[in-house]
This record gives sequence, structure tokens and C-alpha cells, in this order.
Amino acid sequence: MSTKRQIEDCVRDRLEDYFTDLDGVEPAAMYDMILKVVERPLLDVVMKHADQNQSRAAEWLGINRNTLRRKLLEHKLLD
Repeated sequence: MSTKRQIEDCVRDRLEDYFTDLDGVEPAAMYDMILKVVERPLLDVVMKHADQNQSRAAEWLGINRNTLRRKLLEHKLLD
């Protein structure tokens, strides 16, 4: 199984758990919630593996370095 597929399965399983935990309560603003929940660990791990090099991390993520910096600040991942 490919790594991409494993990540998809993990996300799918956690989303199923989320709906189970709601116990019938209607969810709200899920899209923004999921993006925030996924984005922070994504940025954290990529920065770690890029040795805190923002240019390298931005390249790996396929985003502009300024966008990465803004997101790092939003998630309080910069000193």
C-alpha cells in the first residue's frame, strides 16, 4: 500500500470516528476545522525534516515561502 493511500485511510478513519463521537449532533464548519487540524502538524513535521529551512520547506510543500511564513506564524510555529 502506498504512503499516500495510508494517509488517506488514516484521515478517513479519523473522520468516521469524529462522526461517531458526534453521536447524531450535526457538525459545523468542518472544512476549516479539518484544514487547521491537518495544517499545523504538516507544517511542524515538514519544518523539522527541512531543518527549519523555510525555503526548502516551502519548496517541498509547493507553496511560496511568504505563504509558509504566514502559516507558521498563524500556527505559532515560529519563535
